[in-house]
Amino acid sequence: MSKKVLMSGNEAIAEGAIQAGCHFYAGYPITPQNELTAYMARRMPEVGGIFIQAESELAAINMVFGAAAAGKRAITSSSSPGISLKQEGLSYLAGCELPAVIVNVMRGGPGLGNIAPAQSDYFQATRGGGHGDYHSIVLAPSFVQEAYDLMFLGFALADKYRNPVIILADGMLGQMMEPLTLINADKKIRGYPRIRISENPRPWALTGCKNRKPNIIRSLYLAEGALEKLNLVLQKKYKTIQQKEPRYEDMFLGDAQIILVAYGTMARVAKSAVHKLRAKGKKIGFIRPITLWPFPKKAFTKHLKPNTKYLVIEMSYGQMLEDVQLTVGSKAKIEFLGRAGGGIPTEEEIINRISRIGR
Repeated sequence: MSKKVLMSGNEAIAEGAIQAGCHFYAGYPITPQNELTAYMARRMPEVGGIFIQAESELAAINMVFGAAAAGKRAITSSSSPGISLKQEGLSYLAGCELPAVIVNVMRGGPGLGNIAPAQSDYFQATRGGGHGDYHSIVLAPSFVQEAYDLMFLGFALADKYRNPVIILADGMLGQMMEPLTLINADKKIRGYPRIRISENPRPWALTGCKNRKPNIIRSLYLAEGALEKLNLVLQKKYKTIQQKEPRYEDMFLGDAQIILVAYGTMARVAKSAVHKLRAKGKKIGFIRPITLWPFPKKAFTKHLKPNTKYLVIEMSYGQMLEDVQLTVGSKAKIEFLGRAGGGIPTEEEIINRISRIGR
């Protein structure tokens, strides 16, 4: 039976990971995601999992690397500066084709910044972040229930493609509390069931080779042409992900003259503005990318009209804006509204900007 509880976004992410079959967590405390770490410290021993508070973010991501290499569903979490420290490990996970989930509950930056919500890690998440030609799959929840649901999808995609998956949230979502429906382990969420490790064998994992040939997991290739061959394999995989895995939400695009584009918790404010303006007869549409990589280009191209205008809204200074510009090109006018460092564009600001665009 399903069960409804009141949870913060951080706790929902943690419980979602556990219900998705996560067996290993390693992390290091940083605000505003500490509730996630604390929740895992309590719950992982209860479900027979392993919790480790590492001595640093670098240690945490490499512990996750080790658990993933051993065939375990593994996760780490942090906030912006801590995620920066994990980038080398992320590149290693991608280079070794290991599945893992990395949660970033973003805070204000650059530098040490502050603990207010922001979305200024978009480039870091969607452009790789570490060294080398690689991509992480990036999922951006907008509300607490979705933060829980996307953990099932995140682990399923990580396993399917043997690739790191980033859950890109922010301090507002991490701290807010909303009703959450916990789903029975036998039921599916967004088409992805809970998969226990024993039900999902990993023939590539380092589990001991008493009864099989040895497995090798590595990202060091010194023979001429060997590394380029690996990169070509990875690029083929990324193209498959771009074709099959984009996800988005849209509303009122059929007659829209102005389309608002926002993701994560910023999308909640934008969606509220859309409903208010539609109630007044304004032809306003809405697009919310759920996968930030791969970016859902089809959401824009299937309704693209020469007289359509877009308003991109972010808690940053135009990072997702670049992906919208690359998708739309010169076929429509694109406006931007953004704040950063803990500043959040308000519903009133959005409506005022739309009134100016519509003149």
